[in-house]
Amino acid sequence: MLKQVKCPMPQLFRFDPNKALEVLLYIASRAPHPNIYWVLKILYFADKASLQQWGRLICGDSYVAMSKGPVPSGAYDIVKEVRYGIPTTCSHAGDAFEVRADHRFVPFRDADLDLLSESDIECLDQSIVENGRLTFGQLKKKSHDSAFDAADENDFIPLEDIVATLPNAALVSDYLAHRDTVLR
Repeated sequence: MLKQVKCPMPQLFRFDPNKALEVLLYIASRAPHPNIYWVLKILYFADKASLQQWGRLICGDSYVAMSKGPVPSGAYDIVKEVRYGIPTTCSHAGDAFEVRADHRFVPFRDADLDLLSESDIECLDQSIVENGRLTFGQLKKKSHDSAFDAADENDFIPLEDIVATLPNAALVSDYLAHRDTVLR
């Protein structure tokens, strides 16, 4: 018997490191727990809200299934740049924030809201309200959804698997499949 292979969605979004930096600053300055774990999980749920409502990811990031849940790969690279000095595509991030030994984000400036749309801010604010006060365990459990569970550890989570977790998955999937036609 042949193994059925899912045809993955093409890469629909391009990661914007400058926007991701502003998103990290935005979340870190507003989240009740401004540490790496909460900031990156809040972004995951904001991206899911943005997919559900607008059919797009806020920064165009891809998610990796890491041991503590889905992690936005590009945004995490920015964090690693600041924390460990590992060069990324956002070399000025160290001028914008630091990550302390206790994993806490400390912004040096406000986020540049000119790089965020009203819908970005709406989804980020919604995620901060819904997820910012959850305990570590609650946030971990919530983020270990079926998209995360379907991926192997340290592998990318296919966008279609994230979309499948949404209440309007069929609509979003259809929109993304025909996006080029819709946007003409």
